Amino acid sequence: MADRRELYRSPNGDAWFIAREPTNGYAFIIHQPNAPSGGRLSHVELGEFLRDGKGPEQQAMLRLIGTLVEVPPFA
Repeated sequence: MADRRELYRSPNGDAWFIAREPTNGYAFIIHQPNAPSGGRLSHVELGEFLRDGKGPEQQAMLRLIGTLVEVPPFA
């Protein structure tokens, strides 16, 4: 089972998670549609996820990536 962290949850209940495969460390996205849409999980490669659009779930991913950059304070 992959380790995962919720990335974004839409008002209609769809959820996106960033996940990491513990055996090899590869990261990917898990999309879980809301129950009325079937709720069936799908896995999406990170590049494909970011390439697919500029929705709020992609913006959440870009914000998370931005937290990894250490910015020196202004002098």
